[in-house]
Amino acid sequence: MSFSLWLLVLGTLLLILALTSAYLRLLPVSSSVLYLAFGLVIGPLGLELWQQDLGHISGWLEHLAEAAVLVSLFIGGLKLRLPLRSPEWHAAWLLAGPVLVGTILGLTLVGHFALGLDWGLALLVSAILSPTDPVLASLVQVSRAGDVDRLRYAISGEAGLNDGTAFPFVMLALLLIAQGQALPQLDDVLRWLFSDILWAVPAGLLLGYVLGRGTGRLVIYLRARHTDTVVTANDFLALALIALSYACAEAIGAWGFLATFAAGLGLRHAEVETSSHTEAPAEESGNPEPREEGQANALVEFGADTEAHPQIAAGALMADILSFGGLLERILEVLLVTLLGALLVYHWDWRALPLALALFCLVRPAMVVLLIREHQLPLGHRLFVGWFGIRGIGSLYYLSYALNHDLSPLAASEASDLVLSVVALSILLHGLSTQPLLDCYERLYRR
Repeated sequence: MSFSLWLLVLGTLLLILALTSAYLRLLPVSSSVLYLAFGLVIGPLGLELWQQDLGHISGWLEHLAEAAVLVSLFIGGLKLRLPLRSPEWHAAWLLAGPVLVGTILGLTLVGHFALGLDWGLALLVSAILSPTDPVLASLVQVSRAGDVDRLRYAISGEAGLNDGTAFPFVMLALLLIAQGQALPQLDDVLRWLFSDILWAVPAGLLLGYVLGRGTGRLVIYLRARHTDTVVTANDFLALALIALSYACAEAIGAWGFLATFAAGLGLRHAEVETSSHTEAPAEESGNPEPREEGQANALVEFGADTEAHPQIAAGALMADILSFGGLLERILEVLLVTLLGALLVYHWDWRALPLALALFCLVRPAMVVLLIREHQLPLGHRLFVGWFGIRGIGSLYYLSYALNHDLSPLAASEASDLVLSVVALSILLHGLSTQPLLDCYERLYRR
């Protein structure tokens, strides 16, 4: 597809979504299901506007999916306002650690013994498919700063943190595949353990959090001192923190995804400190009037009470970045899920059905129920969490990354077919069930 044709296709889709938004909200399906269907329409089964498989586009798809995940992780971290030691975080740590490791290992056994995959390929597919996607799981994540629901907090924290667990296993799988049938050398395993886990995980989290928190405090101070509420400056700050946290983490051998999530978390905690741990800023809890760039009455907006200026500046900063980041996240989601739908015909694999059912209905729910205690999440909440682990854009990035790192043609073909098929099934099944289940959960939660 030419660039002009891409613009025509995406422009048509966005126009349809804009004109029918009032009706789409009434549908019991997520918008990602509609994007997937639109991708099928423009693919070989429909208009035949798309005629390439994943192998031809994995180079630029890796970076596009990477950008989408980075934006989503940063915004996800920005929504989490509670201190890291709060009880609401406990389930998130377990989901992103023991539960994810158990899911990867369990799905690896299914891939090897049920589908006949080599151990390395089975581990690669499992590591790619096991993490909850930070982009497509937004419907069940924390939606506002004052939201302290433990289920939503657990999934939000998991989506932000699980890259630090999944990515090392992707690297280990690539190491096993490169070794072939031979066992990896002890030196290689130790190097993987120390560099990809013991160093990369804490270094990424610490670097991102310090960068986000320090920058946030400085920016809030400057905004309050100069009564500055220019919207684009806050948008630039978001892009700067995403870029700097990721680049600096990669430069020191840490996980950039973790650093970007932690940068959003640190920026949010800078706002919390400015607000003296009070309730969420008014700009996020209500419907603030739109502010235009270069607003002339900025001093009136801040008011005469200079002691309240930092809190006002922090609230405006959060509202602007969340609005801007949410827009970027939705645009990239439309593009990538539509692209997945167009690719699906080339990569559909019926073996994905038992693999997906094992992941969605057996392995992940069992790990959630077994490894999270009753006082952290009640059984009913754990069953919901076990089902809500949607797969999506993050898996596309991991897969593209693996394809661009010297996989054999056979391994690349099998991994591509299984991953894309399972991701499509996840979008379909979770897209059809999430809203009804959320309505059920909200009724039970209120009662």
